Amino acid sequence: MNAAGSPALSSQAVEAQAILSPAGSAPDPPLVPAPLTRWILPQANSGAAAALAASAGLPLIVAELLAERGVRSAAEAERFLHPRMEYLLDPYTMHGMTAAVARVQAAIARRELILIYGDYDVDGTTAVVLLKTAIEMLGGEVRFHVPHRLREGYGMQAEVLAAAAALGIRLVISVDTGIRDFVAAEAAAGLGLDLIVTDHHLPQDVRLGLPRALAILNPNQPGCGYACKHLCGAGVAFKLAQALLEAWDVDRARGKILPSFLKMLAIATVGDAVPLLGENRVFASVGLEQLRRPASAGLRSLMQVAKLDPAQRALTSTDLAFRIAPRINAAGRMDVASEVVELFTTRDAVRAGELAGKLDRLNSERQQAEARMLEQIECRLREEVGFQTARCIVIEGDGWHRGIIGILASRVVDRIHRPAIVVALENGEAYGSGRSVPGFHLLDAIESCRELFSRFGGHSHAVGFCLPARRLPELKSRLEAWAAEHAAQAPPSLRCQAVLPLDQITEALFGWLRRLEPLGNGNEEPVFVAYNARLTAPVRAIKDRHVCLQLAQGARGTSWAALGWDWAARVQALGLEQGSVVHLAYKLKENVHPSYGGLELEIADLVPTG
Repeated sequence: MNAAGSPALSSQAVEAQAILSPAGSAPDPPLVPAPLTRWILPQANSGAAAALAASAGLPLIVAELLAERGVRSAAEAERFLHPRMEYLLDPYTMHGMTAAVARVQAAIARRELILIYGDYDVDGTTAVVLLKTAIEMLGGEVRFHVPHRLREGYGMQAEVLAAAAALGIRLVISVDTGIRDFVAAEAAAGLGLDLIVTDHHLPQDVRLGLPRALAILNPNQPGCGYACKHLCGAGVAFKLAQALLEAWDVDRARGKILPSFLKMLAIATVGDAVPLLGENRVFASVGLEQLRRPASAGLRSLMQVAKLDPAQRALTSTDLAFRIAPRINAAGRMDVASEVVELFTTRDAVRAGELAGKLDRLNSERQQAEARMLEQIECRLREEVGFQTARCIVIEGDGWHRGIIGILASRVVDRIHRPAIVVALENGEAYGSGRSVPGFHLLDAIESCRELFSRFGGHSHAVGFCLPARRLPELKSRLEAWAAEHAAQAPPSLRCQAVLPLDQITEALFGWLRRLEPLGNGNEEPVFVAYNARLTAPVRAIKDRHVCLQLAQGARGTSWAALGWDWAARVQALGLEQGSVVHLAYKLKENVHPSYGGLELEIADLVPTG
């Protein structure tokens, strides 16, 4: 439904419902999210925004949004709004690159067998594909190992390295892993293996140093001057591939090869939820453009099962985040992630179709298992008193699937706006995955009790670990004590970007806002605020859980459709009806329905006036 049309569900709305309610399962019993008690708007700097708007030829509100993202000049605005290949950073500004390139070139020249040691998620598997493809294009011989999530877990294992050495391998390159693998690095050295670590995760305490390796490529390591610190693991692997390919033939590399590589890198960058700023913005933007022409059989097959047709419409970061990446991740969560590498490297269209179909089935199984586990978690969060006051939620269950606990932790955080760790208990071991909120450094929290863990790792907003189940009560108490001492318990809040009255919305403005894409972490979809909007029609329910409101504001009086997902219960509790006046936080969307297309609003939050 739009300003002039009749009710209709947008394509994004239909997709959101598919995510919330997997095929073959009942809708999740909703745990009503905690109310958002604060809307946070950026500090106004009208002079700077006005100057940027004038110098760059931008609407003022677009200049305000860019200024909030750190853009200060017309040149910076041009780089942000029009990401291009020439904005790629010099790979040799990454510490360790010269040594890494020289060693790989030597291995290719001597026809040495090279092992790429990856990880089982979308970031790790695509990193394997990128680096494997680059080295083989240059004549190298590559083997790869993607660990099994349940049998091996995260990180390099000495047994795998020993098997590689027995095959005559002398060079191992890790991707999306390795920066904390001290034991494996020592094992590699003892086996006579040269190790190149490419990773993006945060190193351990600087006092512990770095793993023993011939070269370490990680923009977050001490002393690295690389400008973009928030690359994903595939991004770091790509920088090594870029340096190798440009050393071979810079014109051919820049002309077709590297842009084509950005197809896979865009999927990894969006799927790993790193900030879509700086060089990551180039990866995602150029990669999405390249995905309009999927050349490989694997990509075409995966798009087909995900019901995406780039010939009909250009893909978005939302498509990658919610259609493509989950199917890739499903392999590592539910089965064998190495098949992802086969999918993207096979030239057999029939085999590619089989593998893509399997990923689609695994993703459906993941959705159904997730819905069952989430129902158990929500029931406990409602009924167990201790969870109401806990600063950091730690919730465990027997038989919970280890491949899904990270997703469940994210779901809990979305609902209660507090850091959450979901733990799967299995044979006396506790496998945990946690997600956090702004202001709570989750890696620092678990490092405060590091002696409890068999292994752990992560960053400020996401962690994973393993420890004996008997130590779980101590972990809970120590995390709660750390939270009480170090983390301010801020009320749930909604970050808004600008005030945009409803009567100032136009198609032209929306066209400008589209230039902020690709959207994602660090470059979030703008949330606007409209004060004193009036309901011009009765509240309309959509499938019991959702609502559609008709809202108008200002002299023009145009009525806009505002869709609220999972808002039915709250709207009823607020007693909203035709004539009610509310303050609204919203996102501006485009409904692409052929009959009812147009702009519409998506409710982020609302409160009655007064």
